[in-house]
Amino acid sequence: MRKIIYPGSFDPPTNGHVDLILRASKIFDFVIVAILNNPNKNALFSLEERIEMLQEIIKKNNLKNKVEIDNFNGLLVDYLKLKKCNLVLRGLRVMSDFEYEFQMILTNRKMFPEIETIYLMPDIKWIYLSSSLIKEIASFGGDISEFVPKEIIPLVRRKFNNTKK
Repeated sequence: MRKIIYPGSFDPPTNGHVDLILRASKIFDFVIVAILNNPNKNALFSLEERIEMLQEIIKKNNLKNKVEIDNFNGLLVDYLKLKKCNLVLRGLRVMSDFEYEFQMILTNRKMFPEIETIYLMPDIKWIYLSSSLIKEIASFGGDISEFVPKEIIPLVRRKFNNTKK
């Protein structure tokens, strides 16, 4: 079975994340979406909320048998070894992503030489999109409906105590 792990903070999940999950589920037999529980990051959503959001997305897209939502603490390489998997999925949007990812893959390879990273670019309509951008738009009451799955919109609005679009 070909399985791959797609790690990230998913705070909140965007349409770009969903695009990569859907595409990976067509390429691989099994995808583990692994939410990093990083206490050093100031996440908008709790780990439990991010798990629920991603589970709803998986259910809505009928991917229950192809995609699992999980979480981990610590180093990605340790999580990969725990899951007996050496394939990692990462999204690349812009050049700054490449520079960061290049540094990460070389470091991860030093710690776990068997690691292989597959990079996918999101659909062109999501290439500019990030969770940080969604949070900034929402914090000012902006319309995020084109950027995140519709199930997530009320959850993001609630975090900012705003009921606008």
